[in-house]
Amino acid sequence: MATRRSPYPYWFVLPAAVVFVTLFLVPTIASFWFSLTRWDLFEAEFIGWDNYRQFFREPFLIQGLVNTLIYAVVTSGAKSVLGLLLAVLLTSGIWFQGFLRSVVFFPVLVSTIGVGIAFAALMHPTKGAINLALAWVGIDGPAWLSDPALALYSVALIDIWKGVGLATLIYIAGLAAISPEYYEASRIDGATGWQQFWRVTVPLVRPATVTVVTLSLIGGLRSFDIIWATTRGGPGFASDVLASVIYKQYQAGFYGLSTAGNVILFLLIAAIVLPLTWWFSKREVDL
Repeated sequence: MATRRSPYPYWFVLPAAVVFVTLFLVPTIASFWFSLTRWDLFEAEFIGWDNYRQFFREPFLIQGLVNTLIYAVVTSGAKSVLGLLLAVLLTSGIWFQGFLRSVVFFPVLVSTIGVGIAFAALMHPTKGAINLALAWVGIDGPAWLSDPALALYSVALIDIWKGVGLATLIYIAGLAAISPEYYEASRIDGATGWQQFWRVTVPLVRPATVTVVTLSLIGGLRSFDIIWATTRGGPGFASDVLASVIYKQYQAGFYGLSTAGNVILFLLIAAIVLPLTWWFSKREVDL
């Protein structure tokens, strides 16, 4: 006779399940419903897919979507490459290694809004310290945040400066997990330092790369605070991303349209991050 399993272990899952349903599942379903309506704080009128149709008809909304993809790719790619290079440097036994690690990680601890306000002053075209320093060596500095061709990339540069410390920290942990035996074996085989980096370090640090790319992509796709603190999406719509466009629509009272933008942003993140994470996990190297 089969013994009846006790429900006791499932009680441990219940608190997490309640939190998940309350804080994630219910708001997600509600957001999708409100994206199909024209609503305010008191009533909602069902209008079907009109908000989504309008979203893809508006040129500035499409530009915000394109800018989001560019911003996410640039920031995540730069953080991954620079983070790995800095991690290798900061684990090589150089002088003041602990101090340099603190310097690299310090921007992560600073308020994003504070960083945005500070760099908005530093990158001022005529009074900013960056362009004044360039003028001392005879270089005419650009309008970093007010030139439509540069504004998005200037903000991305600020984001990279602020976030590369976290990527470096993750890579340092990944490098620490690699057994020294791999490097000893490669040296015996006559591998150069460059060959060790490409043939040993890069493949074996792939789990850290997955983490860095995933976190950086998610952060880049949903970035808002640093863009709002520096350019507010300007000049014009040159540095607008989906999150800033959504916020502007909320400010204008288009709650249904902005909620549809939130749903599109959620689906965009899921459509990019989930397949990429799956692809990375299939190529992981076991240590």
